[in-house]
Amino acid sequence: MNSAVLTHMDLPGVKVSARGKVRDIFPADGGLIMVASDRISAFDCILGTGIPMKGKVLTQLSIFWFDFLKNVVRNHFLSADPRLYPQPFPKFAEQLEGRSMLVKAAKPVPIECVVRGYLSGSGWKEYKSTGRTSGVVLPPGLKESDRLSEPVFTPSTKAVTGHDENISCAQMADRIGAELAGKLRDYSFAIYSAAARHTEQNGILLADTKFEFGTDDQGILLIDEVLTPDSSRFWPRDGYQPGGPQPSFDKQYVRDYVESIGWNKQPPAPALPPEVVQQTMNKYMEIFRRLTGVDLI
Repeated sequence: MNSAVLTHMDLPGVKVSARGKVRDIFPADGGLIMVASDRISAFDCILGTGIPMKGKVLTQLSIFWFDFLKNVVRNHFLSADPRLYPQPFPKFAEQLEGRSMLVKAAKPVPIECVVRGYLSGSGWKEYKSTGRTSGVVLPPGLKESDRLSEPVFTPSTKAVTGHDENISCAQMADRIGAELAGKLRDYSFAIYSAAARHTEQNGILLADTKFEFGTDDQGILLIDEVLTPDSSRFWPRDGYQPGGPQPSFDKQYVRDYVESIGWNKQPPAPALPPEVVQQTMNKYMEIFRRLTGVDLI
């Protein structure tokens, strides 16, 4: 296993169209090359230490899910073979192998579509103070990590900088139009339902997850990443016990660490000690194995 950490992708002579918290994006003959680095963020800040293999887990798991969900919703994935990418990318094949995708260009919808099957994270915090999450009224007396009687859709803004903000479905409709908002909600529920069945069959509870969508001349596409440890909360089914936080196969472990050291969630973000890096890598590799049935090498 190559455990070198890549936190920044530069391809000489090729311009970068965007650098996100994790991904570096390059224009490619009308499409895009998305490269997942090993950067990790918490509370909207990029931390000072990368996680080995993380970018490859995000890319390969997203490819798995794009194929798994292809009959549920269209997606932007075209190829993961750098030798088949438009010029000049094939000459960078060694750098791009395993952590890049050639995708269709789409106009992103500026909303994160969050589906919650369990009460956790910001949904739990909001419920404790208001009895609601993103305007959805929930039954009284729920405990942290309780399974909801049915999943709820809780959209948020997609902030370019700073924090995303939970909004109601009505606010989402005001921003992007009622018809598109309704379609994205329906797609989000359908994806969550199909994915949650698969994860449970493999001993994993899909507590919540977020999707991103775009549009092209044929309509709506699922874009970016999907059902990864960066965008989802995965819990082991064995030992699930509502009433508090659950063990997880995602970056909640990192969030818990940086909160435990008293970081004020403002830049500069702290570095991670070697044991936290190793444990995080192990969690990402394990969820990949559990969900796909193969080891990432």
